[in-house]
Amino acid sequence: IRYAVDNGAKVINGSFGKSFSTNREWVYEAIKYAASKDVLFVHAAGNDGKDIDKEDTFPNDAAKDNVEFANNTITVGAIAPVYGANIVAPFSNYGKLNVDVFAPGVEIYATIPNNQYKYLEGTSMAGPNVAGVAVLLRSYYPSLTAAQVKQILIDSVTPITTPVLVGESKAKMNFKDFSVSGGIVNAYKAMLLAEKMTVKP
Repeated sequence: IRYAVDNGAKVINGSFGKSFSTNREWVYEAIKYAASKDVLFVHAAGNDGKDIDKEDTFPNDAAKDNVEFANNTITVGAIAPVYGANIVAPFSNYGKLNVDVFAPGVEIYATIPNNQYKYLEGTSMAGPNVAGVAVLLRSYYPSLTAAQVKQILIDSVTPITTPVLVGESKAKMNFKDFSVSGGIVNAYKAMLLAEKMTVKP
């Protein structure tokens, strides 16, 4: 994180995570450092099918009691290429407080070593989708701060209003009850909102 910040990154994709961190304070300080340099950190929510409001996943931007210590981190869950009750990828972590948005994370045609391509899945695929939209916003509207881009991504989602199945237990929940935004990232709506925020009256 520090290396990327120091070398000019404005958006960092974090397709990594774990349920235990021996030196989490070091990572918290790195996230705070990125925030101080106005860098957005996009993080994959994890692939355990769990509620990360209740079960730890690292890195995160809430050191204790689910209270955020930085405003530059956006956490991403994964959806599948279907609509209806099964739209949420069954492996995707979720959380009303700690997962901000969802994005495509199943059957993503991705690069792999040796100049090859492969269909992959995971919140590690969903995170880059959101990071890509964030880069688009920061490229076209460079006056936007990392915190503003995060809020735009949350406020411009396509809401899902029908009950869906969540986690390994296949519990039926409303989308708004297991993420901050209650929806799926929407690049078009995000661009419109960014334009509205940056045009002077």
